[in-house]
Amino acid sequence: MAILRVMVQDPQRIDLSLEPLDDYLVIHPSDEESETRTGLIIPASTVTECRTGIVTAVGPEASGLEPGDKVLFPKDAGFDVRLAGAEVKVLRRDQLIARVHD
Repeated sequence: MAILRVMVQDPQRIDLSLEPLDDYLVIHPSDEESETRTGLIIPASTVTECRTGIVTAVGPEASGLEPGDKVLFPKDAGFDVRLAGAEVKVLRRDQLIARVHD
């Protein structure tokens, strides 16, 4: 089992080592409004119940996802983790709603 590096894009570029266990994922949430190539607009307002994010690390039992995949998940899913000033979400694979194809 390899440790996957979490790269958070920031002016100061924070590099974290975080290894999810079992079917957990590490996701870097996106707080901006985004539009997919098919025209689906995903707002980042507090009214929305869902958020998007980029998978940065995958546990050994979380099948079907790879680091770099963009996913949709409930706003209140998982755990908010702040390490070295970077905010990430750690949640189980079954808490994801969908993979977003841009």
